[in-house]
Amino acid sequence: MIVGSVCLSHSPLRDSSRPSADIEARFDDALRKLAAIVADKKPDFAVIFYPDHLNGFFYKLLPPFCVGIQGASVGDYGTAAGLLDIPEDRASALARFLLDAGIDAAISHDMHVDHGAVQPLEWLSEGHAPLPVIPIFVNCAAAPLPTFERVRALGRAVGDWAREAPERILIIGSGGLSHDPPMPSLATASPEVRARLIGGTPLLHAQRFARQNRARTEGQAMVTGTSSLLPANAEWDRTLLDAFVSGNLSVLDNVTDAAIAQTGGRGGHEARTWIAALAALRPGYAGHVHFYEAIDAWITGMGLLEATEA
Repeated sequence: MIVGSVCLSHSPLRDSSRPSADIEARFDDALRKLAAIVADKKPDFAVIFYPDHLNGFFYKLLPPFCVGIQGASVGDYGTAAGLLDIPEDRASALARFLLDAGIDAAISHDMHVDHGAVQPLEWLSEGHAPLPVIPIFVNCAAAPLPTFERVRALGRAVGDWAREAPERILIIGSGGLSHDPPMPSLATASPEVRARLIGGTPLLHAQRFARQNRARTEGQAMVTGTSSLLPANAEWDRTLLDAFVSGNLSVLDNVTDAAIAQTGGRGGHEARTWIAALAALRPGYAGHVHFYEAIDAWITGMGLLEATEA
């Protein structure tokens, strides 16, 4: 059975850049309340729809969706590295169900999961061990991206499976909202970076440090107004949040990927994860926004949303 859904932004800079004390306190308070709500639901495990930031999926083989049967956290941006607690038999059953439902999702017995999934799992586990989890990768970073209709179809199929499962299952969507992270593009990458985007060569320590340091530098530049990246777009984010609360999951259907990037930043495509998670619920679900703020220091429109089935 589905015990509910939570959708939340993640930011690699939460632990390294400080917004105003008031904003940070309000975010921390809302997050603690959301974690308590999750704990009260007593889920047996979670299914999380998450984006990858070119840490686990590359152009050598790039599926639109992938179910993790076995996997590990890469440990970026302060998240804990190590094997994830994935219920393998249930993940395999879900993958089979998706294929039978017409959703061509890949599987992985060696999924490398970055902060896009691990950070929200850790945030929601304050005071207790992280939930076992079935991670579902949704390609939100590397073109071509799946359409919003296919994302909803994925979410509906996961919801159909979870609703009939004997376990108590929490559905999580992790992404965005608006943000424009300093990520490389295949079209403009140097030969060295292009080779890594295709082949997925593991980063050396110095390379990962440099990559994470660039993000921290951009957070500081965003606060001072000197960043070349798009700032978080509060108006766009609130439009999405209003749509999601009202049950309108087709709000971006007629918006091109290029327009999303121009308005919500390159990270705005991660709205797909929220749409998948909410599509897992029956139409008429009840949604509530616990927090929203465009936080420049975290280069992200930070939102926390809870939803329950009708």
